[in-house]
Amino acid sequence: MTLAAALSPLRHPAFRNLALGRLISLLGNAIAPIALAFAVLDLTHSASALGLVVGARSLTNVVFVLFGGVIADRLPRHLVMVGSSLLAAATQTAVAVLVLTGSATVPLLMALGAVNGMVSAFSLPATAALVPQTVPGDLLQQANALNRLSGNAAMIGGAALGGLLVAAAGPGWGLAVDAVTFAVGALFFALVRVTDVRDRAAPRQGMLADMRVGWTEFTSRSWVWIVVLAFMILNATWVGGFNVLGPTVADGTIGRSGWGLVLAVETAGMVAGALVALRLKLRRPLLVGSVCMLAEVVFLVTLAQWPGSLAVLAVVGFLSGAAVEQFAIAWDMSLQQHIPSDRLARVYAYDILGSILAVPLGQIAAGPAAAAMGTSNALLAAAGINAVVVLAMVASRGVRSLHAPTPATAPAAAEPVPA
Repeated sequence: MTLAAALSPLRHPAFRNLALGRLISLLGNAIAPIALAFAVLDLTHSASALGLVVGARSLTNVVFVLFGGVIADRLPRHLVMVGSSLLAAATQTAVAVLVLTGSATVPLLMALGAVNGMVSAFSLPATAALVPQTVPGDLLQQANALNRLSGNAAMIGGAALGGLLVAAAGPGWGLAVDAVTFAVGALFFALVRVTDVRDRAAPRQGMLADMRVGWTEFTSRSWVWIVVLAFMILNATWVGGFNVLGPTVADGTIGRSGWGLVLAVETAGMVAGALVALRLKLRRPLLVGSVCMLAEVVFLVTLAQWPGSLAVLAVVGFLSGAAVEQFAIAWDMSLQQHIPSDRLARVYAYDILGSILAVPLGQIAAGPAAAAMGTSNALLAAAGINAVVVLAMVASRGVRSLHAPTPATAPAAAEPVPA
């Protein structure tokens, strides 16, 4: 595939505006955690207080994500994103003002964080479900790869910019920049013009009834619920091993700067993986992507067995990032190609909920597991669990048999509608 063909989704104005809005918003999202963390630490000098503030956001994100899926299937998705972006801009502006004026308190920051988490719960399903409305069906793989590529680039650039802003101007100004990015993102989302996929002839049901319809779509395809169940476990063991035990291992071996390099190289691997996915054409992308998840197993084993080798960890981290990106793109494309458009956001909501539900358990269990069996053995146990889960996922007939639609059977191009 030529570069021009790989970039062809950008020729469609709806996708281009969606991608730009998402890129700008994610840039701010990468700045915000750094700015917020130092704002809370400057205020309280307490890691527990920081945990309460970020935990309040995470809690409402989980509680409201299913409602977000229903709303994104009921209303025009680009307008849901406009509304959620403007509300996010308002909450971050309020946080920035509180921090800059010295008026911030932990309860106020928790309350605003909870509102921000609720707003995010509405935007996440809408963003993912909107992609197939912006490009023809045969460009979905390139569109998802470009989305992932720009998102990873935004996270890299935003993290670096956030550190500079906090160091040079203070955390309050970093939060103010985040608020501006949400407002600018809303402008681009407002420019998205796509066909309406809602079935206007269907009788309007209550929220719970709509959730049940989404649940039926979610459970009626074995490959969907099997993958989400697998990732409920995979994500929990990965964050426990990588995010909790990884820094602990690094402190006694390659050092904090070395661990930072490994993190940067892994993210660079994700960017490279998205570039590779731009050019790939696979008959069974979900199967290939699922097999690629064994790369995380390799990384956990490497961290357990060769924790002092920075070069080995960097190489394995890069390959792991590139491999995992193949799954992420294949998963989005599979959902978008096989789930009815008017129910896609609700299925995404169940996917998001299942994927993050057990993450806190993994974070909490990692320390006691390392204390009980040793850090190296805990990492190997996490790797073993992940290997079994990946193999079980690959053994599923639904995952193995899912084919990408041929161009002849791919969904037709979405035509723009007047504003």
